[in-house]
Amino acid sequence: NERAKTYRRQYKIPDELGTAVNVVAMVFGNLGEDSGTGVAFTRDPATGEQGIYGDYLSNAQGEDVVAGIRTPEPLQSLRKRNRKEFERLMDIMARLERHYRDMCDIEFTIEKEKLWMLQTRVGKRTGAAAVKMAVDMAGERLISREEAVNRVEPDQLDQLLHPQFDPKADLDVLAKGLNASPGAAVGKAVFDADTAEAWAERGEAVVLVRRETNPDDLHGMIAARGILTSHGGKTSHAAVVARGMGKPAVCGAEALKIDAGRREFSVDGTKVTEGQVISIDGTTGRVVLGEVSLVEPKLSGQFETLLGWADAVRQLKVRANADDAPSAAQARKFGAQGIGLCRTEHMFGTPGDPRLPTFRQVILAAPAARAAQLRLAQAEREAADARGKARREAEAAVREARAQLKSAEIKPYFDGLKKLLAAQRKDFEAIFRAMDGLPVTIRLLDPPLHEFLPDSKDLEIALATPNLKASRELIREFGGKRKAEEVLREVVALEENNPMLGLRGCRLGILYPDIYRTQVQAIIEAACNVKARGGDPRVEIMVPLVATREELATVAREAREVAGEVLERRGIELEYLVGTMIELPRAAVAADEIAEEAEFFSFGTNDLTQTTFGFSRDDVEGKFMARYLEEKLLPANPFESLDETGVGELVQTACERGRKAREDLKLGICGEHGGDPASVTFFHRIGLDYVSCSPYRVPIARLAAAHAALGEREEASK
Repeated sequence: NERAKTYRRQYKIPDELGTAVNVVAMVFGNLGEDSGTGVAFTRDPATGEQGIYGDYLSNAQGEDVVAGIRTPEPLQSLRKRNRKEFERLMDIMARLERHYRDMCDIEFTIEKEKLWMLQTRVGKRTGAAAVKMAVDMAGERLISREEAVNRVEPDQLDQLLHPQFDPKADLDVLAKGLNASPGAAVGKAVFDADTAEAWAERGEAVVLVRRETNPDDLHGMIAARGILTSHGGKTSHAAVVARGMGKPAVCGAEALKIDAGRREFSVDGTKVTEGQVISIDGTTGRVVLGEVSLVEPKLSGQFETLLGWADAVRQLKVRANADDAPSAAQARKFGAQGIGLCRTEHMFGTPGDPRLPTFRQVILAAPAARAAQLRLAQAEREAADARGKARREAEAAVREARAQLKSAEIKPYFDGLKKLLAAQRKDFEAIFRAMDGLPVTIRLLDPPLHEFLPDSKDLEIALATPNLKASRELIREFGGKRKAEEVLREVVALEENNPMLGLRGCRLGILYPDIYRTQVQAIIEAACNVKARGGDPRVEIMVPLVATREELATVAREAREVAGEVLERRGIELEYLVGTMIELPRAAVAADEIAEEAEFFSFGTNDLTQTTFGFSRDDVEGKFMARYLEEKLLPANPFESLDETGVGELVQTACERGRKAREDLKLGICGEHGGDPASVTFFHRIGLDYVSCSPYRVPIARLAAAHAALGEREEASK
């Protein structure tokens, strides 16, 4: 039936496994007041405390208890009714717990004052109870420390790290989306990032509601208690950023019809306007009308004890994806052993931050600056080869080219790079201090440049309606209508039909090398500053979206040249690594060639999954992934749990070929799969050095890595 199917889906039980049929004696608890039925637990399933926990209902059958038809009495009431059978029940419960060495969930019936046991099973429990029971039972010597580690499922730890809906609350569920980032949030619905920030500054709790988010929404996401989108999947911008910040998010709630202009959304006739309170549960994907009371997480000493035991057996190191010092510090608190991915694009600012207009001026001046640089290089080559009159003409061309580089058209480019150098150097210093003594992998700029500019449609609307306030502000940012028209032409020129496969990653560093050179200079100067003050920065520079050895060689050569210049100027010795992110199938199968230029590989499994399947993750999760899973066309969502057959094979191939070319090649993974327990098991099996995930999933990854090591040990002993 549907209940059985749903249960199997939830707990990943194969349909073909089958279901047993038990034939047992029928006993009756509804034969009078000397009969009854009950449910009992050998420990409290909510807290893990020892004691008597359960319900009893006289003159009733078992279904009456679990169906909520009648209100049961506490289990202790049985003592007054039938002391002999109550004590017998307590004895049996103790024996069952000793036998199974775990908390048991028991159902029983009293028929005419005689106790009958109906069933027992290992009881379900909250995350907090699971941790307490495991540590307590190890202390009682019922189980070993390794068994205690195995008793707690990694995903149960999510409940301990984030607020949750009060399980006793009545919910008016409006819609259900994807459980993109765990935890729960309550706040007033707002429909744009600026409003979210403004309302939060005056003390309001807000939930940012968007069709989908983009980097321009970051300041609103930071201000909001939670994020709700009607589009996008678990690896969308909203989901990834929310998880990194530890904020709850529900994505892909397609039942929401959002009208941002009217500042409202509707679901099946129910309308929610800006300012109305909603609640979201990022752990289950529920969207609720009104305020739901929340239960705040509590991290016990037993939580740290259990993770300490896990650390003693795991082999995989666990790092965090973190883009700023506070996130890095939070990750370190959760036990991260470094940063596996620092995304530098998140440092270029958000609306209202002076860095964003600075970077925009760099982008807009870059084509002219690059053309002038190429003209100068050509002129210098010709001057070096020329003789006599031709040489004088060539030298004049060199002077003209140098003057062009100092022109008013190009000056904002170099001025902007200087400002960004100072800003990024400050960012990297703070991160190196937060992660002192631990490795920090910094990815050079990855997204296409148009993502940092206004949308061309917004600019077109602003130019067509210059009297609107928003239009005036946008036009003013670029210095007037004429300049805004020039910006529009540049934006249109930069926009791409398929930006994910276009001018991004290392291709940016090759076409606009000054951007990467500036970033590398900021990284090395920051490390030098930290080391000069007695710190221990561990630097790893990562080049994104490499497909060929030649691409990596070009960027790596420039990076090492810049690093060498800084270190020589500062007179400081500093070890650093230059490596790459493997996120394209070609890079995986050509890993032996690429490893000749790379000192480490970091697998970007989000993009590797997209490019292997040909899936656009934001689209497929909202449009047809649920159907694929329902029809069993896929065993699991490949963006949540790694596709071992396809994507996993590419990762394993790259590891083997990379290590064959370079024995000391460091191998890690920094995609979202680094926090997925099933994927962590696979990464352990193929011999990665570390996994990296969002800070709030670090404890989960630590426990999952321990499970993987213990599982391998168990297999070896068979």
